[in-house]
Amino acid sequence: MALLRQATSKAFALPNVLQTKSHVINGVRCLSADSNTNLKEVLAKKIPEHNAKVKAFRTAHNTTKVGEVTLDQVYGGMRSIKAMVWETSVLDADEGIRFRGFTIPECQAKLPKAPGGSEPLPEGLFWLLCTGDIPTPEQVKWVSKEWAQRAALPAHVVALLNNFPSNLHPMSQFAAAVIALQSESKFAKAYEEKAHKSTYWEHAYEDSMDLIAKLPGVAATIYRNVYKSGSSIGTIDENKDWSANFCKMLGYKVKLKRGKAVVTEWKFGRYEWARYLLV
Repeated sequence: MALLRQATSKAFALPNVLQTKSHVINGVRCLSADSNTNLKEVLAKKIPEHNAKVKAFRTAHNTTKVGEVTLDQVYGGMRSIKAMVWETSVLDADEGIRFRGFTIPECQAKLPKAPGGSEPLPEGLFWLLCTGDIPTPEQVKWVSKEWAQRAALPAHVVALLNNFPSNLHPMSQFAAAVIALQSESKFAKAYEEKAHKSTYWEHAYEDSMDLIAKLPGVAATIYRNVYKSGSSIGTIDENKDWSANFCKMLGYKVKLKRGKAVVTEWKFGRYEWARYLLV
């Protein structure tokens, strides 16, 4: 079932609030509105325009009915009920999922990849989800560097992870570490200082960037504590992308062979693996 926004935009001709000019880089049609590589600055331009158009759309159609609800749907877990707007993706029972209008194969074809890689970088998908634009390679590199600069874990989180017993489930450790990172929340601080609601997105953006940047370090620390006798995850390389740094922290040794990234000398318990790394 396509989501509410998709249905209402077709019915009432809501303008595409993320429509941008396109250009071609290395054979890939990029839809970035401009060449600015700073994601926060790009969002700062888009969000006021987006909010204004949504406000106008709601004013024009605020009493319009978008569907009917049956008792069976209520008992069935609200299945197929149009209940909220979700703009980043659409999950259709027949077609599958789309991210900002792009299918998974389209994302694989259009989003930037790492040198030697065959799959899109997470940074590119993140940019697409946030902005609705297919990013340029330079914009993806900016996100990579930004995440690398934010990746350091606070001392109290490292101490927490290092003091967990090895038989505590890794996901329990992961959840506890994420909760402990609340101490670094810029949104919590801004909310306590009574920041205006119009600036909430800025603080939520900062927390999102910080958390995503720190997750590989959290996961790698847990892995090494449980399976590698607590060996160090090493340091973050600001010149590498998010996935490459994560693989390095886990213990992958990556080298290029015939244009593809090959993983060697990877150990997991009693087993050794050698496989192609898709990043």
